[in-house]
Amino acid sequence: MTERAAPQGRKPESVAPKRVRSGEDFDIIIGFLGFWAVVLLVATVWMELTAQPAVFWALGLLATLLALYGMVRLRKRLPARTATRRK
Repeated sequence: MTERAAPQGRKPESVAPKRVRSGEDFDIIIGFLGFWAVVLLVATVWMELTAQPAVFWALGLLATLLALYGMVRLRKRLPARTATRRK
């Protein structure tokens, strides 16, 4: 293969490095799911204490906890963020 020469006065274009997805990107989703897990836990307990049907609240809590568990497991596999953010 041959490399293309850059026109005079211009620098050759560099290829951007491949962006590595960091575990920090998942922290927002984990926090969101954690918040709703607490909300659904409080709602489920309240519905149980007031003798109202709570099965759908409990199923929502179960789904949220399973999603949270899956996100935490994915988070552990990803590397830490290496780049800094611009201020």
